[in-house]
Amino acid sequence: MQPGLWLLLAAQLTVLHGSSVLLQTPPSLMIQTDKTVMMSCEATTSRTSTGIFWLRQRQAPSPDSHYEFLAVWDSRKGIVYGQKVKQEKLTVFLDAGRSILKLTSVEPADSGIYFCMTIGSPELNFGKGTQLSVVDVLPTTAQPTKKTTTKKRCRPPRPVTQKGPSCGPVTLGLLVAGVLLLLVSLGVAIHLHRLRRRARLRLLKQFYK
Repeated sequence: MQPGLWLLLAAQLTVLHGSSVLLQTPPSLMIQTDKTVMMSCEATTSRTSTGIFWLRQRQAPSPDSHYEFLAVWDSRKGIVYGQKVKQEKLTVFLDAGRSILKLTSVEPADSGIYFCMTIGSPELNFGKGTQLSVVDVLPTTAQPTKKTTTKKRCRPPRPVTQKGPSCGPVTLGLLVAGVLLLLVSLGVAIHLHRLRRRARLRLLKQFYK
């Protein structure tokens, strides 16, 4: 197919959405570096004039998105690859009527959205896309939650055998400080009461003179 036609198809991809004509699986994949990954595309109708094409989009969909033609399996020519495609790591084959895209030794640069496409009469049909994420280390699974142990409350010392841990010096010190603070507050309150009472008596004496 001529390069000019591929430019036209890439431009049309920005306004077309996935259709139900092509069944593409899986919708997303996360795989570790240097592993092998496969995705499939099956035409639910036979109204196609060509084979199933595979395209890749390296960034999120937008009007400026760039689509790259990867490969197509042709019944007469076999696999037809796009430019700059590493044939040693990408292959396309048929399996029970489905088109299979296989990538080996994947790397983070292979991440992107992979689309399958067919040319109908006259419309173009696209799969829903497969989001491929290649990472060096897979996210770890969540660890089971541990049961929290309740702490025993501190008990004051008793003459009998203690069932719980006794209070330490810090706790006793805080209790003593609290008692002293209450006593000081009580003394201040009594002193203020006496001052008010004296002031009231002085006012009464001056009033009745």
